[in-house]
Amino acid sequence: MTSLPVTLAAGILFGIALAAPPGPMNAIIAEESVLSGWVAGFKAGLGAMTADAIFFVLALLGVVAFVEQFPIVRAVMIGLGGVLMLYFAYGAVADIRSSFRRNAADEPQESSDAENLGARATTGFRKAFVLALTNPYQILFWLTIGVGMLQPGRVDVLAEMPYAGGALSGLVVVDTGSPALIAGFFGGIVVWIVGFPAALVGAERRVDAFAPIVAGISAVVLAAFGVLFVAQSAEILL
Repeated sequence: MTSLPVTLAAGILFGIALAAPPGPMNAIIAEESVLSGWVAGFKAGLGAMTADAIFFVLALLGVVAFVEQFPIVRAVMIGLGGVLMLYFAYGAVADIRSSFRRNAADEPQESSDAENLGARATTGFRKAFVLALTNPYQILFWLTIGVGMLQPGRVDVLAEMPYAGGALSGLVVVDTGSPALIAGFFGGIVVWIVGFPAALVGAERRVDAFAPIVAGISAVVLAAFGVLFVAQSAEILL
Protein backbone atom coordinates (compact mmCIF):
# COMPACT_ATOMS: atom_id res chain seq x y z
CA MET A 1 0.00 0.00 0.00
CA THR A 2 1.34 3.45 -0.95
CA SER A 3 2.08 5.82 1.97
CA LEU A 4 -0.10 8.92 2.47
CA PRO A 5 2.63 11.49 1.62
CA VAL A 6 3.54 9.60 -1.55
CA THR A 7 -0.11 9.35 -2.61
CA LEU A 8 -0.65 13.07 -1.93
CA ALA A 9 2.50 14.02 -3.86
CA ALA A 10 1.49 11.74 -6.71
CA GLY A 11 -1.94 13.38 -6.79
CA ILE A 12 -0.32 16.83 -7.07
CA LEU A 13 1.92 15.56 -9.86
CA PHE A 14 -1.13 14.02 -11.54
CA GLY A 15 -3.05 17.31 -11.39
CA ILE A 16 -0.15 19.30 -12.85
CA ALA A 17 0.46 16.68 -15.54
CA LEU A 18 -3.17 16.86 -16.67
CA ALA A 19 -3.40 20.66 -16.45
CA ALA A 20 -0.09 21.63 -18.05
CA PRO A 21 -0.21 20.36 -21.69
CA PRO A 22 -1.27 22.86 -24.38
CA GLY A 23 -4.98 22.92 -25.12
CA PRO A 24 -8.10 25.10 -25.12
CA MET A 25 -8.14 25.67 -21.36
CA ASN A 26 -4.55 26.90 -21.23
CA ALA A 27 -5.20 29.02 -24.31
CA ILE A 28 -7.96 30.85 -22.42
CA ILE A 29 -5.80 31.19 -19.29
CA ALA A 30 -2.87 32.51 -21.33
CA GLU A 31 -4.97 35.06 -23.19
CA GLU A 32 -6.60 36.38 -20.02
CA SER A 33 -3.24 36.54 -18.19
CA VAL A 34 -1.34 38.62 -20.74
CA LEU A 35 -4.26 40.94 -21.52
CA SER A 36 -5.59 41.58 -18.01
CA GLY A 37 -3.03 40.33 -15.52
CA TRP A 38 -2.55 37.50 -13.06
CA VAL A 39 -5.98 37.78 -11.38
CA ALA A 40 -7.81 37.36 -14.70
CA GLY A 41 -5.63 34.38 -15.64
CA PHE A 42 -6.09 32.77 -12.23
CA LYS A 43 -9.87 33.24 -12.36
CA ALA A 44 -9.97 31.66 -15.82
CA GLY A 45 -8.09 28.67 -14.40
CA LEU A 46 -10.47 28.65 -11.45
CA GLY A 47 -13.38 28.46 -13.88
CA ALA A 48 -11.90 25.35 -15.48
CA MET A 49 -11.18 23.79 -12.08
CA THR A 50 -14.74 24.51 -10.92
CA ALA A 51 -16.00 22.48 -13.87
CA ASP A 52 -13.66 19.66 -12.81
CA ALA A 53 -15.10 19.82 -9.30
CA ILE A 54 -18.62 19.50 -10.74
CA PHE A 55 -17.53 16.52 -12.85
CA PHE A 56 -15.96 15.01 -9.72
CA VAL A 57 -19.26 15.25 -7.81
CA LEU A 58 -21.17 13.84 -10.79
CA ALA A 59 -18.67 10.97 -10.96
CA LEU A 60 -19.27 10.25 -7.27
CA LEU A 61 -23.01 10.13 -7.94
CA GLY A 62 -22.57 7.90 -10.98
CA VAL A 63 -24.00 10.48 -13.41
CA VAL A 64 -20.82 10.67 -15.49
CA ALA A 65 -20.83 6.92 -16.14
CA PHE A 66 -24.55 7.12 -16.98
CA VAL A 67 -23.95 9.77 -19.68
CA GLU A 68 -21.38 7.49 -21.32
CA GLN A 69 -24.23 5.17 -22.29
CA PHE A 70 -25.73 7.82 -24.61
CA PRO A 71 -23.36 8.57 -27.53
CA ILE A 72 -25.73 11.16 -29.02
CA VAL A 73 -25.66 13.21 -25.80
CA ARG A 74 -21.86 13.09 -25.75
CA ALA A 75 -21.73 14.03 -29.44
CA VAL A 76 -23.94 17.06 -28.86
CA MET A 77 -21.74 18.16 -25.95
CA ILE A 78 -18.62 17.74 -28.09
CA GLY A 79 -20.19 19.75 -30.90
CA LEU A 80 -21.25 22.51 -28.53
CA GLY A 81 -17.74 22.65 -27.10
CA GLY A 82 -16.31 22.94 -30.62
CA VAL A 83 -18.63 25.81 -31.51
CA LEU A 84 -17.72 27.64 -28.30
CA MET A 85 -14.03 27.21 -29.04
CA LEU A 86 -14.49 28.72 -32.50
CA TYR A 87 -16.40 31.63 -30.96
CA PHE A 88 -13.67 32.25 -28.39
CA ALA A 89 -11.04 31.95 -31.13
CA TYR A 90 -12.79 34.80 -32.94
CA GLY A 91 -12.65 36.81 -29.71
CA ALA A 92 -8.94 36.07 -29.36
CA VAL A 93 -8.32 37.41 -32.88
CA ALA A 94 -10.09 40.63 -31.89
CA ASP A 95 -7.93 40.78 -28.76
CA ILE A 96 -4.75 40.75 -30.86
CA ARG A 97 -5.51 44.29 -32.03
CA SER A 98 -6.37 45.52 -28.55
CA SER A 99 -3.45 43.84 -26.75
CA PHE A 100 -0.68 46.15 -27.92
CA ARG A 101 0.47 48.48 -25.18
CA ARG A 102 -1.10 51.93 -25.21
CA ASN A 103 0.91 55.13 -25.02
CA ALA A 104 0.91 56.88 -21.67
CA ALA A 105 -1.29 59.67 -23.10
CA ASP A 106 -3.91 57.10 -24.07
CA GLU A 107 -4.04 55.40 -20.66
CA PRO A 108 -7.49 55.55 -18.98
CA GLN A 109 -7.96 56.74 -15.43
CA GLU A 110 -6.91 54.29 -12.74
CA SER A 111 -10.45 53.66 -11.45
CA SER A 112 -11.78 52.97 -14.96
CA ASP A 113 -8.85 50.65 -15.66
CA ALA A 114 -9.52 48.70 -12.47
CA GLU A 115 -13.20 48.32 -13.37
CA ASN A 116 -12.28 47.00 -16.83
CA LEU A 117 -9.84 44.48 -15.36
CA GLY A 118 -12.44 43.30 -12.85
CA ALA A 119 -15.01 42.79 -15.59
CA ARG A 120 -12.45 40.97 -17.73
CA ALA A 121 -11.55 38.63 -14.87
CA THR A 122 -15.20 37.74 -14.35
CA THR A 123 -15.61 37.13 -18.09
CA GLY A 124 -12.53 34.89 -18.10
CA PHE A 125 -13.99 32.73 -15.33
CA ARG A 126 -17.26 32.32 -17.23
CA LYS A 127 -15.54 31.56 -20.52
CA ALA A 128 -13.30 28.88 -19.03
CA PHE A 129 -16.12 27.41 -16.93
CA VAL A 130 -18.58 27.04 -19.81
CA LEU A 131 -15.89 25.77 -22.15
CA ALA A 132 -14.65 23.23 -19.61
CA LEU A 133 -18.17 21.86 -19.12
CA THR A 134 -18.30 21.04 -22.84
CA ASN A 135 -14.62 20.19 -23.35
CA PRO A 136 -14.51 16.61 -24.69
CA TYR A 137 -11.09 15.99 -23.15
CA GLN A 138 -12.32 16.83 -19.65
CA ILE A 139 -15.51 14.85 -20.17
CA LEU A 140 -13.52 11.87 -21.43
CA PHE A 141 -11.11 12.14 -18.50
CA TRP A 142 -13.91 11.95 -15.94
CA LEU A 143 -15.64 9.16 -17.85
CA THR A 144 -12.51 7.03 -17.66
CA ILE A 145 -9.55 8.03 -15.47
CA GLY A 146 -11.58 10.25 -13.15
CA VAL A 147 -14.03 7.48 -12.30
CA GLY A 148 -11.08 5.13 -11.86
CA MET A 149 -9.50 7.46 -9.28
CA LEU A 150 -12.57 7.03 -7.08
CA GLN A 151 -12.45 3.22 -7.09
CA PRO A 152 -9.93 1.09 -5.15
CA GLY A 153 -7.11 -0.03 -7.39
CA ARG A 154 -3.88 1.27 -8.92
CA VAL A 155 -3.16 4.08 -11.36
CA ASP A 156 -0.06 4.82 -13.43
CA VAL A 157 0.00 8.59 -12.89
CA LEU A 158 2.38 9.81 -15.60
CA ALA A 159 1.12 7.31 -18.18
CA GLU A 160 -2.09 9.37 -18.40
CA MET A 161 -0.23 12.58 -19.26
CA PRO A 162 -1.12 13.77 -22.79
CA TYR A 163 1.57 13.47 -25.48
CA ALA A 164 4.37 12.09 -23.24
CA GLY A 165 2.52 9.42 -21.27
CA GLY A 166 3.96 6.45 -23.15
CA ALA A 167 7.55 7.38 -22.33
CA LEU A 168 6.76 7.97 -18.62
CA SER A 169 4.70 4.83 -18.05
CA GLY A 170 5.53 2.90 -14.88
CA LEU A 171 7.47 5.68 -13.14
CA VAL A 172 4.75 6.70 -10.64
CA VAL A 173 2.12 4.09 -9.71
CA VAL A 174 -0.15 4.74 -6.70
CA ASP A 175 -3.30 3.43 -5.05
CA THR A 176 -6.64 4.83 -6.18
CA GLY A 177 -9.78 5.35 -4.12
CA SER A 178 -7.80 7.45 -1.62
CA PRO A 179 -8.97 10.92 -0.50
CA ALA A 180 -5.30 11.95 -0.49
CA LEU A 181 -5.04 11.23 -4.21
CA ILE A 182 -8.12 13.37 -4.98
CA ALA A 183 -6.92 16.19 -2.69
CA GLY A 184 -3.50 16.09 -4.30
CA PHE A 185 -5.02 16.07 -7.78
CA PHE A 186 -6.96 19.30 -7.21
CA GLY A 187 -3.96 20.72 -5.35
CA GLY A 188 -1.86 20.14 -8.46
CA ILE A 189 -4.40 22.01 -10.58
CA VAL A 190 -4.25 24.92 -8.11
CA VAL A 191 -0.45 24.97 -8.39
CA TRP A 192 -0.77 25.23 -12.17
CA ILE A 193 -3.45 27.93 -12.31
CA VAL A 194 -1.42 30.03 -9.84
CA GLY A 195 2.00 29.52 -11.43
CA PHE A 196 1.14 29.52 -15.14
CA PRO A 197 -0.51 32.99 -15.20
CA ALA A 198 2.29 34.38 -13.01
CA ALA A 199 4.94 33.15 -15.45
CA LEU A 200 3.05 34.62 -18.41
CA VAL A 201 2.56 38.00 -16.74
CA GLY A 202 6.25 38.11 -15.83
CA ALA A 203 7.23 37.38 -19.43
CA GLU A 204 4.75 39.91 -20.81
CA ARG A 205 6.25 42.68 -18.67
CA ARG A 206 9.67 42.03 -20.19
CA VAL A 207 8.54 41.72 -23.82
CA ASP A 208 6.17 44.35 -25.21
CA ALA A 209 5.06 42.14 -28.11
CA PHE A 210 4.29 39.13 -25.89
CA ALA A 211 0.57 39.85 -25.37
CA PRO A 212 -0.45 39.91 -29.05
CA ILE A 213 1.69 36.83 -29.71
CA VAL A 214 -0.08 34.88 -26.95
CA ALA A 215 -3.48 36.13 -28.13
CA GLY A 216 -2.62 34.94 -31.65
CA ILE A 217 -1.47 31.53 -30.44
CA SER A 218 -4.62 31.22 -28.32
CA ALA A 219 -6.77 31.97 -31.36
CA VAL A 220 -5.00 29.29 -33.41
CA VAL A 221 -5.23 26.67 -30.64
CA LEU A 222 -8.91 27.36 -29.96
CA ALA A 223 -9.79 27.35 -33.66
CA ALA A 224 -7.92 24.08 -34.27
CA PHE A 225 -9.61 22.30 -31.36
CA GLY A 226 -12.96 23.82 -32.34
CA VAL A 227 -12.76 22.44 -35.88
CA LEU A 228 -11.61 19.07 -34.53
CA PHE A 229 -14.46 18.75 -32.03
CA VAL A 230 -17.15 19.92 -34.46
CA ALA A 231 -15.88 17.33 -36.97
CA GLN A 232 -15.92 14.59 -34.30
CA SER A 233 -19.47 15.54 -33.32
CA ALA A 234 -20.65 15.51 -36.94
CA GLU A 235 -19.03 12.10 -37.51
CA ILE A 236 -21.02 10.62 -34.61
CA LEU A 237 -24.33 12.30 -35.40
CA LEU A 238 -24.32 11.89 -39.20
